[in-house]
Amino acid sequence: MSQGEAAGRGTAKPQDRGWAWMVLLAAVLLQGLTLGFPCCIGVFFTDLQHEFQASNSQTSWFPSIMVAVLHGGGPLCSILVKRFGCRFVVMLGGLLSWLGMVSSSFCKSISQLYLTAGLITGLGSCFSFQAGVTVLGYYFVRWRTLANAVASTGVSLGFTLWPLLSQYLLDEMGWRNTFLIFGGILLNCCVCGAIMRPIQLASGSLPQSAKPEEELRSRAEEAQLSNGASPHHPTLQQHTRRTKCFQVLQKYLAFDIFCQNKGYQIYTIGVTWMMMGFALPHVYLVPYAIHNGVEERKAALLISIIGFINIFIRPLTGLLSGHRVFTGRRIYLFSLAVLLCGLSNFICVISAEFSVLILYCVILSIAMSGIGALTFQVLMDVVEMDRFSSALGLFTILESITLLIGPPLTGLLVDITSDFRYVFYNSSFFLISAALFMGLSFCALEKKTKLREASKAHLDNPSRYEYSETSTEPKAENQSPPAVEYITSI
Repeated sequence: MSQGEAAGRGTAKPQDRGWAWMVLLAAVLLQGLTLGFPCCIGVFFTDLQHEFQASNSQTSWFPSIMVAVLHGGGPLCSILVKRFGCRFVVMLGGLLSWLGMVSSSFCKSISQLYLTAGLITGLGSCFSFQAGVTVLGYYFVRWRTLANAVASTGVSLGFTLWPLLSQYLLDEMGWRNTFLIFGGILLNCCVCGAIMRPIQLASGSLPQSAKPEEELRSRAEEAQLSNGASPHHPTLQQHTRRTKCFQVLQKYLAFDIFCQNKGYQIYTIGVTWMMMGFALPHVYLVPYAIHNGVEERKAALLISIIGFINIFIRPLTGLLSGHRVFTGRRIYLFSLAVLLCGLSNFICVISAEFSVLILYCVILSIAMSGIGALTFQVLMDVVEMDRFSSALGLFTILESITLLIGPPLTGLLVDITSDFRYVFYNSSFFLISAALFMGLSFCALEKKTKLREASKAHLDNPSRYEYSETSTEPKAENQSPPAVEYITSI
C-alpha cells in the first residue's frame, strides 16, 4: 500500500498544474479543428453538386463517411494509443487530415471525395480528437471534470468559426483552393500533438491489465498439454488465436454488457436510432436555406449561430446535470433534450425565412447542448466504470453506422420528392421516437427495479442490509482506477 501511495504521489506532481494547462489549450484547439470541421461541409454542398453533377444522396455520402469514421474509429485509436502513445497518434491524425484535404482539392469525381475527405480526413480527425481527449486523463486528476468541460468548448468554437471561414474562402477562391487551405489548417493538429509530451504514470497498471490475458493463455496451454498436445501444435495455436481475438473483442466491444445490462442495451439502441436524424440539420440546413432564397453568407451564418450559443450553453448544461439532484435521472434530461431537438425541426417546415431559421437555430442549439453534455455522462450512469472503455467502443461503432447511412437515405428521399422539408420530417421522426423510447423504457425499468427491491426487502430485511454493506466496499476500492480508464478511452 505504501509503495502504491508513494508512486501515486510521485506521478501526481506534474498533473493539474504547469504544463497541464498548455495541454488543455491544445485539446481545445484539437476539438475545434476536428469535431468542429464537419459542420462546414454544408457550405460546399451546392457547389459540389454542380461541379460533379451529383444528386443530394450522392453528395451527402461524403460528409456522412467523414462523421461516421470520426466516431467509429475509437477502438482503432485506442489500440494505437496503447502501442505508440497519445502524442504520436495526435500527430499522425494531423498528417492524415492534411493528406485527405489536400488530395480532395484534386478530386475529379464525387466518389474520390469519399476516399480522400471522407475516409482519410475522417480517420485523421478521429485519431487527433480521441487521443487528444485521452491525454487529458493523464495530465488532470483533481481538475479532470473541469478540463473536459473546457476542452469541449473547442467544439462550439469550431462550429462558430469553420462555416464563416468556409464561406469567405469559397467566395474568394473556390472550393478546390479552400480544401487546399483547410489541409494546412488541419496540419496544426501536429503542433497540438507536439505540445502533448508524455507524462510518467503510476507503475503497475499495465502489468495488472495484462495478467488476465497471461492467465488465460497459460491455462489454455496447460489444458492442451495435459491432453498430450505440443505447445506448437496447430490446435493449440488456433485455440490461442481464438482466445486472443475474444479478449480483444471483450476489451473494445462489450457484447456481453449489451446482452446482460438492460440499461446499456436501451440507451445504446436509443442513441443509435437517434443518430439517424441527429446529423441531418448539419448537412442540409445550409442547402435548404439557399434553396429557399436565403443568401449564401446568411445561410452559412446559421451554423455559426448554433456553435456560438453552444459555447455558453454546453458548459452550463454539464454543470447543471452534475448536480446531485439529477443523480440517476440524467437519462430523463437527455431524453428531454432529444425530444426538444426533434420538435424544433418543425419550425423549419413552417417557414424558411431567415428570421425564422435563426429562431430554429437558437432552439436547436440549446437542445444540442444538452445532448452533447449528457451523452457520455448517461453512459457512465448505466455502465460500471471498470467496463466503460469497452462499452464506449461498441456504443460509438453502432452510432457511426446510423450516422453513415442517415444523410444519404434522406438525400435519396429529397431527390425523389424534390422537397427539402422531408429532411426535417425525417429528423423529427427519428429524434422524437428515440426520446420516447429511452424515456419510457428507463421509466419502466426503474419501476421494475423498485418492485424487485421492495419484494426482497419485504421478504428479508436483514439480508437487504447485509447486501448494502458488502456492495459498497468494492465500489469504494475500485473507484479510482476505473475513472482513469474512462478518461483514457474516449
